Amino acid sequence: MTRSPKKKKPAAGRRFAMLALQAVVALGLVGVIALVIGVAISYAGLPDFNTLKRSPNGQPIEVRAADGTVLVSLGPSYGEWLPASRIPASMKDAIIAVEDRRFTWHPGFDPIGTTRSLLANIRAGRRVQGGSTLTQQLARNLFLTSTKTYGRKGREVILALAMERKFSKDAILELYLNRAYFGGGAYGIDAASRRFFGHSAERLTTAEAAIIAGLVQAPSRYAPSANAEAARRRARTVLATMVDSGVISPAEAQAADPSGVTFTRQSREASVRYFTDWVIAELDNYIDEPFAPLQVMTTLDPKMQAAAEAAVTAHTPKGAQGALMAIDSRGGIKAMVGGRDYVASNYNRAVTARRQPGSAFKLFVYAAAFESGLTPEDEAEDKPLTIGNWSPRNFNRRFTGPTTLREAFARSTNTVAVDLASQVGFDTVAETARRFGISTPVSRFPAMALGSSEVTLFDMTQAYATVATGGTEHRAFAITRVTTSDGTILYERDGGQTRVVVAPVIAARLTDVMATAVERGTGRAARLDRPVAGKTGTTSDSKDGWFIGFTPGLTAGVWIGRDDARRIPGLGGGGAPARVFASFMGRALAGTEAQPLTLPPDPDAAPPIEPDAEIYGLTETGSYDEFETEPAPAPFDPADTQEPPAPDQPNYATSEIAVAKPAEQRQATSETATPRLDPDWLSRTLDNPR
Repeated sequence: MTRSPKKKKPAAGRRFAMLALQAVVALGLVGVIALVIGVAISYAGLPDFNTLKRSPNGQPIEVRAADGTVLVSLGPSYGEWLPASRIPASMKDAIIAVEDRRFTWHPGFDPIGTTRSLLANIRAGRRVQGGSTLTQQLARNLFLTSTKTYGRKGREVILALAMERKFSKDAILELYLNRAYFGGGAYGIDAASRRFFGHSAERLTTAEAAIIAGLVQAPSRYAPSANAEAARRRARTVLATMVDSGVISPAEAQAADPSGVTFTRQSREASVRYFTDWVIAELDNYIDEPFAPLQVMTTLDPKMQAAAEAAVTAHTPKGAQGALMAIDSRGGIKAMVGGRDYVASNYNRAVTARRQPGSAFKLFVYAAAFESGLTPEDEAEDKPLTIGNWSPRNFNRRFTGPTTLREAFARSTNTVAVDLASQVGFDTVAETARRFGISTPVSRFPAMALGSSEVTLFDMTQAYATVATGGTEHRAFAITRVTTSDGTILYERDGGQTRVVVAPVIAARLTDVMATAVERGTGRAARLDRPVAGKTGTTSDSKDGWFIGFTPGLTAGVWIGRDDARRIPGLGGGGAPARVFASFMGRALAGTEAQPLTLPPDPDAAPPIEPDAEIYGLTETGSYDEFETEPAPAPFDPADTQEPPAPDQPNYATSEIAVAKPAEQRQATSETATPRLDPDWLSRTLDNPR
C-alpha cells in the first residue's frame, strides 16, 4: 500500500499569513507610538509634587444649629501630611502586599496582575478582582472618575506610566497613603488613624496598619465606624497576604492579632444626623456651588433636639422605632428625630416613612365639617352606621347616642367621624387634607375618615402647625443661611412665604376641640403645666401610634411603630406617643411663660368648657404623672376614651356604596334658651355671605 504524497500548503495561504503578521506588527508599532505620545503629553501636563499635595478632593460642609453650635462636619477629613520617611514601614508593607505586590518593579502598569484579574473575571462571569496598580489608583483618585469604561481605563494607564516617569516610587507611595480614602470620611492614613485609633499614623502598629490597608478595597463596608468585626476579618486577610509576600513572618502575623485592637468610640452624633442628612439633601434646592467649603446655618435648637432624643429613647417600646418632629410658629424645624439609633439605621422615619395616621387624620374631617357651618357644640349621634358593605365601629363596641362634636372628637368616636365625612363628602375631606399639605395619595373611600391613607410625620406635623398659627401655613424649613469659608453669602432666608389654609375661626374651633381631647379625652397623657391642644391616632392591630399637638409657638408630632409594620401590644396614640410628646414639650419649654391657646372668637362658638366633675367623674385632686408607665385612672369610662383603631380598607370593587343619610346637624333649642344674635341674618343684612 502506497501513501499519497503530502500536499503542500498553497503559496497563497503563506502570503496571507505573512500579510496578517505584518499587519499585526504594524498595528502594534502604531499602538506603541500612540502610547509613547500619550505618555509624553500626560507627563508634560502633570502638576508638580507640591501642587498635588495641596489638592484635596471633595467639598467639606459644616452644618450649624441656630445658636451657631456645630452639629456635624461632613465631607472629607484630612490629617497631617506624612512624608515617606515618617510613614511606618509596616504601613507601607501592608498596602503594597494587599494592593500591588509588584509595585517596586513595574513601570506603573502591571501586565501580570492585569492578565490574572482578567482571567478570574472571565471565569466568574463578573468583576471579582481588580488589576489596577497603586499608581493607577492614585491617577484615578487625583485626575479621573470611577466610571468603569475602557476609555477611562486607558487614560488611567497612560497617566500611571507618566507619573512613574515623573515621580519616584517613594513619592508615589507618599501621595497614595496621604490621599486615599479609608472610610468614615477620612482621607489619608493620618486621618484614618486618628479617627479609628485616636492617635497619629506615625504610631501605627502592624495590626492597625493591616486594618487601614484592608479598608481601601471597600471603605464603606470595612470601616470600623460601620462594622468593627468586618474590619478585623479583613485585616486578618491582609496579614496572611503579608506573610505570603515575605514581609513578615507567621509568628509576627500571629502576634499582630486584630482582635486585640481597640477602636476609639465613634461619636454616634446622637440623632441629629437624621436632621443634618435631610438638610444636606435640601441644600441642592438653594445653591449650586459644588466645590467651595460651605457653612450651613439652620433652625435647629440644640436644647430641644436633646429633649426630643431623650423623650424618644425613654418612652419608645422595646423593638419599636420612634420619630419626632417639632416646628415653631414661623415654620422653623427646631428638632427632628428619625429613629432610635442613627448608627443602627439611618432611615429617616420623620420625613420618609409613610404610615397610616389612624384617628389623627380626623383633623381634616372636622376641619371640613366646621367649614360647612358646624360648631363644636352641635350635636351628632353615635349610632350604628353602614356604608355599602362596611360598618365602622368604635373601639369599645358600644354606641353612646347623642353627643356633641366636641365630645366625639375628644373621645375619638369613629361613627361620628365617618358620618361627618359622608355629610360633607369624602372628596371634600380629601381635598381638605391636600390643602393642609398632605402630599401623599389620599383615599376617597369612606374608611379614609379614620386614617386609612398613608402619610408622613413631616406632613402631619406641618398640618397641625397650620392650625396652631390660626390657619396660616408657614412651610417647614431648616436652612437660614449658606456661606462659603471666606464669608461669601450664597443664600439667606428672607422670611419665607405664607398661605391661608383655613379661616382663623375654623382654626380656632379645631384648637378648641383638640384642647378638650387633651384635657379630658384620649390625649390626657400629653397634658402639661400649660394649655395644650392635640390629637391621638392608633391604627388597626396597634401597628402605629401617633400624637400630634401644640402649645402657642411650638408644634410637635410623634410616631411610634415597627419598620416591618408588626403589631405592638398595648400601643395606642394616647399611651407612648402622648408620653413622648409630654416629655419633650416639658423639657423644651422649661423656663418659658405659659400662654393661652387661641379659642373661637365668633358668636356661634361656646366659651371654653370647664371640666364637669359630675359628668366626667373628675375630682379636684385628680392628676396624672407623665412619667408613669400607664396612664392614671380615667376620669370617665375608659372604654369611651381609648383610641379607636382605623379599620382595614373595605373592598368597594364589588359592592355598591349607599351613603348614609346625614343626621340632623342641630337639635332644636328649648323655649327657654337664651336668645343670641343670628349670624346668618347679620350676614344677609350686611350683604356679606357667610
